[in-house]
Amino acid sequence: VQLQAFGGGLVQAGDSLRLSCVDSRRTFSNNGVGWFRQAPGKEREFVASINWNGGSTYYQNNVQGRFTISRDNGKNTVYLQMNSLKPEDTAVYYCAVSRFSYPGRRLTNYHYWGQGTLVTVSS
Repeated sequence: VQLQAFGGGLVQAGDSLRLSCVDSRRTFSNNGVGWFRQAPGKEREFVASINWNGGSTYYQNNVQGRFTISRDNGKNTVYLQMNSLKPEDTAVYYCAVSRFSYPGRRLTNYHYWGQGTLVTVSS
């Protein structure tokens, strides 16, 4: 596995988690990166994206103001800081690399997907 998300776990509502997305074999410093999530029985949905240098970010309305996406190209890592977590945030979270520098929210803009990490938020 080359691209992988880390940092999931079981937390209570109101808690915080920070997810990391790391590629062990290739750099994505010139690519946009996105976070997506998939809850049981639901389709995969966009959460947040960041452009190649971190200067532009984009969020799903439901996480705006609670989640922050950032990146450290020197470490080839993209982060998702999740604060004020809610039970409805429970899902498997995936990171994905886009061929575009500014990838947006469309799943089809992303060509390289990593293994996900499970986030469970209890009420």
